[in-house]
Amino acid sequence: MPNRPSDGTRINEDIHISPIRLVKEDGEAIIIETSKALQMAKDAGLDLVEVSPNAKPPVCRIINYGKYKFEQLKKAKAAKAKQHVVKLKEIKMHPKTAENDYQYRIKQAGEFLQDGMKVKLIMQFRGREMAHMDYGKRLMERAKEDLAPFDDLEMDSRVEGNTMLSIYGPKRGAGKKQDQAPKPVTEPKAAGEA
Repeated sequence: MPNRPSDGTRINEDIHISPIRLVKEDGEAIIIETSKALQMAKDAGLDLVEVSPNAKPPVCRIINYGKYKFEQLKKAKAAKAKQHVVKLKEIKMHPKTAENDYQYRIKQAGEFLQDGMKVKLIMQFRGREMAHMDYGKRLMERAKEDLAPFDDLEMDSRVEGNTMLSIYGPKRGAGKKQDQAPKPVTEPKAAGEA
């Protein structure tokens, strides 16, 4: 059947329930037989569209279906644009993580938090490291202190199997990086300058 809507909306001859509640353009609602409403729609050169199928009787309108579908897509897109999705970044460490690696991972976590993302800090234990979980606990406590300026601790360190994890969220009201100074622009060197 040509132009049959794929979203489940019934239009024109697809509406089999009779009678229906027809909402006119001025907002007045009348209960009418489906065949009469369909004839009114054909006379106006528009479509009979079921806008509320679960109502008793179903609510229909005489409108341009293409325009109606476009408006519905526009509303859905606007609602999706207003949603705020919080991303969760994972950073893994081990009890034997070297100092420079630790500093780099804390720096990364701080940047993620400043960008408004959540950070899950994971301490992974392998083999015999499970017998010395206190090393990992000390590193997690140190990370908590180092990340304090950037975050609100959402979940303190807890052990799950062979991992210890904690979750940090961005500080309230600290959205994107705005107060940072712009990077200095280097001037191009003239030919022959070193």
